[in-house]
Amino acid sequence: MTFSLSDSELNDRLDRLPVLAGRERVVEDLVGGLTNRNVKITTADGVYVARCSGSDSELLAIDRDDEYANSRAAERAGVGAPVVDYRPDLGILLIGYLDGVTLTAADFARDGVIARAAMACRTLHGGPRFRNDFDMFARQQAYLRIVDQHGFRLPDGYLDLADQFAAIRAALDRPGLVTVPCNNDLLAANFVDDGEKIWLIDYEYSGNNDPCFELGNIWRDNGLSLDQLEALVTAYFGRTTRHQLARARLQGTVSQYGWTLWGCIQNGSSALDFDFWEWAMQRYDNAVEEFRGRDFTRLLDDAGATGRERGVTS
Repeated sequence: MTFSLSDSELNDRLDRLPVLAGRERVVEDLVGGLTNRNVKITTADGVYVARCSGSDSELLAIDRDDEYANSRAAERAGVGAPVVDYRPDLGILLIGYLDGVTLTAADFARDGVIARAAMACRTLHGGPRFRNDFDMFARQQAYLRIVDQHGFRLPDGYLDLADQFAAIRAALDRPGLVTVPCNNDLLAANFVDDGEKIWLIDYEYSGNNDPCFELGNIWRDNGLSLDQLEALVTAYFGRTTRHQLARARLQGTVSQYGWTLWGCIQNGSSALDFDFWEWAMQRYDNAVEEFRGRDFTRLLDDAGATGRERGVTS
């Protein structure tokens, strides 16, 4: 599974968008995009980004209509790029170009970045609800069925950790938990810093979710330290309790165990020149480290301690 779009095909599709039709333009490929071809388009009237996708993302459970609707909601929240056009028949979502720099994992160590990233998340989470829900426990099961049906390779011992994964699910289960609109895939490159605020981009995997999943996923996908996770949780909630910190940390493990299967599916189906197996194993190793950590049981206890919100230092 991969998406290939020639320059001539791309330009033909761009010509069918009213805002670009008949206009001189400069088209530049943007780095990244393992399920899209993303291009920057500069015209005399404006600068845009076209997210170009094919019809081959069903194995990864990407719903392009959800992506469009949620991108619009993120724009209304004030943290997403403006949505200019959406043409599912052409496989194009056209958004405004954000004039800023994409973060790297190392940037989270710079003064103020974690606080501004947390503010961006709070802004998104406080905005209009998304069109769909996102539950990594359900997504992991769906991915696992796909891996099994297609005979894709799994890391050794992956299934042996099912009981620990189920234990996290039980610990995180809270009656009446309020979900919020989450991006769910905030790799560093999906943060755009314009010098004054941080914007959030790429809503392929967005959906209403536990905000602690967002925080935990940021921690693990960007290789942050536990101290940085605590700083992120504190900046987001205004204070940190052991309950909140444990939920974020366990949700980070949930994300890694689930995204491992995303990499396994891509490893078995994509023709892209990218080492998806190494990508999957990095997530798997992150999950194993937490599953087998000496404080795993304590985290389960703290995550379920809804009636006794203890401070981090207590």
